[in-house]
Amino acid sequence: MFTALSERLAEVLGRLTGRGVLAEDDVAAALREIRRHLLESDVSFEVARDFTERARARAVGALQVKSVSPGQQVVKIVHDELAVVLGAGSGDAAASGLSFATVGPTVILLVGLQGSGKTTTAAKLARRLKLEQKAPCLIAADVYRPAAGHQLVELGRRVGVPVFGAVPEPEGVTRAAGSGTVADLVCGAVREAEKARCRTVIVDTAGRLQIDADLMDELRALRAAVKPREILLVADGMTGQDAVRIARGFHQGVGLTGAVLTKLDGDARGGAALSLHAVTGVPIRYVGVGEGVDALEVFDPRRMAGRILGQGDVVALVEKAAASVGRADAERLERKARSKRGMDLDDFLQGLRQTRQMGSLKQLAGLLPGVKAKALAGVGAAEEQRLRHVEANILSMTPAERADPAVLDGSRRRRIARGAGREVQEVNRLLEQFQQMRKLLKRT
Repeated sequence: MFTALSERLAEVLGRLTGRGVLAEDDVAAALREIRRHLLESDVSFEVARDFTERARARAVGALQVKSVSPGQQVVKIVHDELAVVLGAGSGDAAASGLSFATVGPTVILLVGLQGSGKTTTAAKLARRLKLEQKAPCLIAADVYRPAAGHQLVELGRRVGVPVFGAVPEPEGVTRAAGSGTVADLVCGAVREAEKARCRTVIVDTAGRLQIDADLMDELRALRAAVKPREILLVADGMTGQDAVRIARGFHQGVGLTGAVLTKLDGDARGGAALSLHAVTGVPIRYVGVGEGVDALEVFDPRRMAGRILGQGDVVALVEKAAASVGRADAERLERKARSKRGMDLDDFLQGLRQTRQMGSLKQLAGLLPGVKAKALAGVGAAEEQRLRHVEANILSMTPAERADPAVLDGSRRRRIARGAGREVQEVNRLLEQFQQMRKLLKRT
């Protein structure tokens, strides 16, 4: 995410850090260039202007400090001001997470226009809350879009949470919990959720192609009926300044408590994320970074600022690893790697699959400090394909061969290569790299 902006900012700041002495004119010129890049990335003019003015005021005083290189001081100032633009220091205690009710189920209302990804986001959020032991359920409140209930039921099945409301019965008849208006339907569904002992209720509301009076009236009636703890706007991050305009409309109409930006994995500009909080005051709670039900990340302004400036996000990388690898599996693999025999190719295959569950190589590389946007551009389908070839080679081996790679002579290697549809050289390279990794793990 933010590939183009990250690359441009890294280039500007790199010129500053490479110099031993900086004058105020040098910093002013760099900040003007940064403001131009922000505007090109579809950041609001007011946000870009305020950002550069605050950064310039801080930089003037920081240049007088001799204990730290001036270039590094400017980088820190730009990082801090980016974090402020994204929502850091807003005074909102719940800016980085949801607020849950102490009594009764917590109702979360998802609102937004058609095509923004509300239904998919509802399932992603339900999966995340399920992992956090919040006992979530989903409510289908879109009675207008054909097959909306079918889609939510299928997504609910995939993440393992119940779905209530306007959902299809096995015989194809749509069941409505309650009767009359959408507010009546959702109230009935909330009562069903309480009977099922659900602690968190996520309501997938209907959208429109644009904000209109009927949509706002329906959402206001729904808010009055179910009294949601959270009202989250689901906005398409690729729409740029339109996302800010949409956020303003919904905030004025129903009063938002937060936002979820979707499709940020395909957004090279990032203007919506950099403008939304600064313009509306609404905190960004989560960002969608892929199509899978697990592709939803908590939005942290300071960590996101670091990612934009190419400083990585090690915390997010650790969180992904913890979610993909269970504690028991990690401890077992560590013991085996340090044992006299060491890990085998079955362990290597399991680790490879768990790494792939964490996300694409490009996403994981983007979380590492020091990896520049230009370098990420070279990480693509070819690397993913090579990992699949490695998996095919291992799966072409017998269980005995995976347990003891030492038995793999020339004829066995040729058979493995034929079975995987690859070259013998690839099998040789795999075994050589595996042996090097096993020796390294034994030393650590």
